[in-house]
Amino acid sequence: MWLTGFDAPTVSTLYLDKPMRDHTLMQTIARANRVTSYTINGVSKANGEIVDYYNVFRNMKKALSEYALGGENEKDNPVQDKANLFELLDDAILQGSSFCNSLGIDLQQIFSSGTTFSKVHLFEVFADKLLEKDNYWKEFKVYENTISSLYEACKPDILEGHFRPLVPVFQYLRGVVDGTIDQADIEAVKQRISDLLDQSIVTANGTLYVAEPEQKIQVIHEGKIYDLGKFDFEKLKEEFKGKEFKNIEIANLRAFIEKKLEDMLKENSNRIDFAEKLQAIINKYNSGAATQENYFDDLVNFAENMKEEDERHVREGLSKDELELFDILKKDKMTKAEEIEVKNAAKHLLKRLIEEQPKVLVQDWFKDSQSQIKVKTAIEEVLDRDLPETYEKGLFKEKSKKLYELVFEYSSRGFKWAV
Repeated sequence: MWLTGFDAPTVSTLYLDKPMRDHTLMQTIARANRVTSYTINGVSKANGEIVDYYNVFRNMKKALSEYALGGENEKDNPVQDKANLFELLDDAILQGSSFCNSLGIDLQQIFSSGTTFSKVHLFEVFADKLLEKDNYWKEFKVYENTISSLYEACKPDILEGHFRPLVPVFQYLRGVVDGTIDQADIEAVKQRISDLLDQSIVTANGTLYVAEPEQKIQVIHEGKIYDLGKFDFEKLKEEFKGKEFKNIEIANLRAFIEKKLEDMLKENSNRIDFAEKLQAIINKYNSGAATQENYFDDLVNFAENMKEEDERHVREGLSKDELELFDILKKDKMTKAEEIEVKNAAKHLLKRLIEEQPKVLVQDWFKDSQSQIKVKTAIEEVLDRDLPETYEKGLFKEKSKKLYELVFEYSSRGFKWAV
């Protein structure tokens, strides 16, 4: 009975005008309460609304006692008046505003700013402050998420004379920062805030008017697109000194580095130390142990090291996949001759796994014990033939095990060449 009707289209608002009780009431309410991953204008359904014309909810306690965890004798009514949501929303706005004020961000300035340009500049000033420390931005997102969720839950009533002018200000500011640090989702960001301050402008007295086309605020701060191969590292450092919004510049560079590092880690799992070094740089700044200039310089230097690492496979004379295997196989203090032998071992092993017959990486091999043994054997045979004699038994077993675990991981995820 609980599943009846769950193949029906998603219901946002349900009107009750006839008596219901017991499982029928629970089942009906569940229809409107069902969430979905489908989004409208970038907003997913977080709640439903039930309009009760018949006072059906007087039967809710009894239904909960029989079909859920509630008790019929509980004092508190599980159904609360929607007006309570407005109080929660106002409290969330007050807390969010207090947090912003503690950082020197006065959101009320948006209403007193006379021109579109001034509004845009203020948003950039506010965004720059939020990006000063990681915890500033994280905490602001908590407030904005709460405000937006409550605002959505208050619809449509809130659109009828109950408008809260600070709601779109919080949302637009969130969009400005999102557009700076998350290039992948910039189109979603634009869609999300296109109807907030672009098409409607809040005046100082809290009223709302529809802007003329030439009055629309069209600016969303988009992060820079960097090309690691064309970085002029010294020029970046010099230009940073003259930037007005230094935290935004830092956020742009950091966002690029984090995305590039994510891609590089997918190419070569041995680069985990790069992730650790980047986190150390971030932690150092967040703790107050580095200035803005030091932080930016550290990020630029890190990007320079990333560039060298990204191009290392060319210097080593290997493909990117061969380099990953070589990094696992190599040991400390190798002679030039040993290095050549280990590189050949990496090349031969990759070829054995993905090209040569009999094929060992058959479909779902990682699920079958016999197939697993064949893969282990193939790896050990290549390494036994190609690795230098200086790889004693313990080291040989260690390298074989690591390579097998890598192949197993990639195959089980359907990742890269191990499919």
